[in-house]
Amino acid sequence: MILYVKFLRESVLFAANALKANKLRTILTLSGVTIGIFSIITVFTLIDFLENKIRNSIQSLGENVIYVQKWPWTQPEGETEYPWWKYLNRPVPKLSEQKTIEKRSQLAEASTFCIGASKTVLYQDNSYENVRVFGVSTSFDKNWNFEIEDGRYISPFEFNNGNNVVLMGNDVASELFQGEDPIGKRVKMMGRKLTVIGVLRKEGEDMFGNSLDKNIIIPINYAKGLFNIRSDRVDPFIIVKAKQGVSVDDLKWELEGILRSERNIKPSEDNTFALNQISIVQKQFEGLFGIIDLAGWLIGGFSILVGGFGIANIMFVSVKERTRIIGIQKALGAKRKFILMQFLFESVFLSLLGGVVGLLIIFLIIVGVNSAMDLGVQLTFWNIFRGIAISVVLGVVSGYIPSNSASKLDPVVAINN
Repeated sequence: MILYVKFLRESVLFAANALKANKLRTILTLSGVTIGIFSIITVFTLIDFLENKIRNSIQSLGENVIYVQKWPWTQPEGETEYPWWKYLNRPVPKLSEQKTIEKRSQLAEASTFCIGASKTVLYQDNSYENVRVFGVSTSFDKNWNFEIEDGRYISPFEFNNGNNVVLMGNDVASELFQGEDPIGKRVKMMGRKLTVIGVLRKEGEDMFGNSLDKNIIIPINYAKGLFNIRSDRVDPFIIVKAKQGVSVDDLKWELEGILRSERNIKPSEDNTFALNQISIVQKQFEGLFGIIDLAGWLIGGFSILVGGFGIANIMFVSVKERTRIIGIQKALGAKRKFILMQFLFESVFLSLLGGVVGLLIIFLIIVGVNSAMDLGVQLTFWNIFRGIAISVVLGVVSGYIPSNSASKLDPVVAINN
């Protein structure tokens, strides 16, 4: 153990002397490693950032939730393209079907019928255009993740009676009321008055653009008087959440049976509805991230390769400059292993130095970007470890041949060189 510590100490000293004696040559050589580590770890950091954003966005949709819709999110297995013509004439989900699911399902914890339309909302002289109006049935709060900042949620009595009450997204309330307390105030939409009973906490948009900040929520029984809830224009869909401990696949099979029975679909006929789940989206993005990950290795790989040749070159030069010293060491009894490890440690140190500089540059850029835009990009421990590991492996691979050639030198020839 003491011998290896001496190896390391002498190698670091030799590398430090090489840096001082040949600053420009060393800087130019190590720049390849620095650029390579910078490229690879930057790509991996961006992939992690995007993956976390997308995973959080997917989770906000609910991992144990199934969406009953007219259109499937992706093409069926075995299909090379999306056969939209098969789905064009399908019926849209109905409120009666949601009620049937609520009565017959043994595996669903909650189900909600939803529609959506864009309208203008008015309050006195203020207006907000293109507000997304969500008409929902009961249990929407169980199937969609959101928090109420002020006021309260729609009561079961208001849902059943179709009262003209509205729950507002944060952006809509801020724009219409300009700091005034909105609770109890009346807004206008399509010539109708609605009483504001609550305001949602601001959440911001996810990677898919989903957010309730620019939405308002009204009871579906009130929405029936404003919209045709059986029209494609309002995009009706049903959200069904599985009970605790129930798999989404089991819930899917149960829903398929209930809906086929409700729509009187014959055994030989295809489904006239789509059961969409989050795993469909996850599979699509897993493939995408795999491609991006490969691209990251290719982008940084060329720089790493150049850096590796640079490290090998500087080590060959170092062996040449210290040939006489090597001869003296071997004449005094130094073994081949000592010479080999001495130069190999030096190679690893130089490579590691270039890698650490690359990681430091990434860290400084991330700090600057987060300060300017508050994106929440992180240089994870795993990526730091990966950068250091790549640098060490590069140092070993690049330095082995020069180190091995140094260890094989004849002491007499080396001293007289």
